[in-house]
Amino acid sequence: MQANLASVFNERDARKRIEAIGELYAEDAVLYEPPDTAVEGHAAISEAVARLLAKLPADFAFTATGPAMGHHGIGRLRWQAGPPNGPVAVSGMDIAHARDGRIHSLHVFIEPTA
Repeated sequence: MQANLASVFNERDARKRIEAIGELYAEDAVLYEPPDTAVEGHAAISEAVARLLAKLPADFAFTATGPAMGHHGIGRLRWQAGPPNGPVAVSGMDIAHARDGRIHSLHVFIEPTA
């Protein structure tokens, strides 16, 4: 899950991102993002991440706020994002279902802001 954060959600180079998705995700994987977005397949997941990154400043980065935890094919990773050494702009948690060592579905949760 940490590799997903680093190599997919922090990767602005489309070629490198799709390569990482190919290594980490099942062919028919689904990415669920709030409030009601769901995309299926490597290309669609890469495009969804590209759209997200295009809205963010170039120095904006996602970082884990603790270890990934999981069992029985389900894992979670808490994260935060913002400029390096700057204030946290957003935080959340990813919940992944893995099958055969690859992410089959990823649910992204965004923490509400005060």
